Amino acid sequence: MPTECSAESFEFGTVEGRCVEAAFDAGLVTSDAGALLLGATDRAIRMMDRFASCFHDERHPQWIEHEVATLVGQRVFGIALGYEDLNDHDELRHDPMMAILAGKLAARRKDCAPVAGKSTLNRLELSKLEPTRYHKISHNPTAIKTLLVDLFVEAHERAPRHIILDLDATDDPLHGEQEGRFFHGYYDCYCYLPLYVFCGRHLLVAKLRRASLDAADGAVEEVARVVARVRARWPTTRIMLRADSGFAREDLMAWCEANGVDFLFGLAKNERLIGEIKTELDVVAVKSRRTGRMARCFKSFMWMTRRPGAGGAGSWPRPSGREEKPIPVSWLPRSEAMNARPSICTRRYTAPAATWRTESRNVSSTSMPTAPRPPPCGPINCACGLPPWPTC
Repeated sequence: MPTECSAESFEFGTVEGRCVEAAFDAGLVTSDAGALLLGATDRAIRMMDRFASCFHDERHPQWIEHEVATLVGQRVFGIALGYEDLNDHDELRHDPMMAILAGKLAARRKDCAPVAGKSTLNRLELSKLEPTRYHKISHNPTAIKTLLVDLFVEAHERAPRHIILDLDATDDPLHGEQEGRFFHGYYDCYCYLPLYVFCGRHLLVAKLRRASLDAADGAVEEVARVVARVRARWPTTRIMLRADSGFAREDLMAWCEANGVDFLFGLAKNERLIGEIKTELDVVAVKSRRTGRMARCFKSFMWMTRRPGAGGAGSWPRPSGREEKPIPVSWLPRSEAMNARPSICTRRYTAPAATWRTESRNVSSTSMPTAPRPPPCGPINCACGLPPWPTC
């Protein structure tokens, strides 16, 4: 008996004179109804309009079908919904949800969709600093970077007493022959290595970088820009920088010291460090086995790197032939450590300027990016017993 496999509908009789029919044509439907919440949030903070103001449009007004705000919003909302590839927008441009988010339910021209396709969005993403014949929408990178920090500051009704800026680098895997691709041994894939700066749940910096760079590459410039912007609005707020051992670099720590920014950097494991805390490691190991839970122990001690030629390569280079200043490494007080969650927290001793001088340049010279200094504050005592530290 032949079967009908291409039926478009099935009849189920009539009810009160009306035909009951099951069909596979549901019309335009969407599974992204949660995007309505994103749209409501955007209307509250006007993020897409402010983001669009960072672009300059030199297209002829008569022939513009998709405004810059529509293009920017479509791309941002698409990524938020999980549509990372531009190819997805050849279908999404007909999606009623994307039209609702854009505030444009119908196109002005008959041969267009309410929102843009992949080709139009591609020209936006490839925009130059100055408009060209084929890319007539240019962008202002400084305004875009500043926008994220401004949104963070405006999210607070009043200036907080202190904030913690978290630095991190992670992999962005590549699946093609993208420009700048590089194989990263730690992540075991071809990827980019973007730099991120967060403050709680707020994103302040997202900088795309090649994976062949050091994790801390460009961190000084980005931190200097963020700190300067924050201090312009919150001059008395204490700022702390927190990162893992990949950011324990000489230039970043010297900049923090020169600009009154506290920092908590992890230290990579090594034999000397493990030997210094061996007793504490044994104690927490026994406690963890007894309770079946994670254990934590605190210890304060002085730490300094070995000079080149003195038994190991110095991770913080100094010219040979002079005395090095010790670097205190301390666990935070328990109440503060629970919030900071450090592995091993460092806070460098500030040596006299003459001690830091190397040839004709000083590490705190004016050639380094600087941020406005906050008003001076009084010293505080560390609960672990170390000498008082002047804080700003």
